[in-house]
Amino acid sequence: MANIKSARKRAKQAVKRNERNTSAKSMIRTAVKKVVLAIDNKDAEAARAALLAAEPLLDRYSSRGLIHRNKAARHKSRLSAKIKALAA
Repeated sequence: MANIKSARKRAKQAVKRNERNTSAKSMIRTAVKKVVLAIDNKDAEAARAALLAAEPLLDRYSSRGLIHRNKAARHKSRLSAKIKALAA
């Protein structure tokens, strides 16, 4: 454990930040999984609704630097392409 006051504070902040980031990443993965599950069930409407819920999460956390912006764009692009193929 750190002995200097600022180092103790930094250690506490790191723990809080880690919990917040872990939770956010889990939310993103869950949202993407819901879209994939709807696509696998061939339910275009549910997939569209799930994608509409997932896109803001991807955008929000990519802008904050939690995930890379290209990763967010890749997820959105691939999922929307699968939904369009499902509808066609």
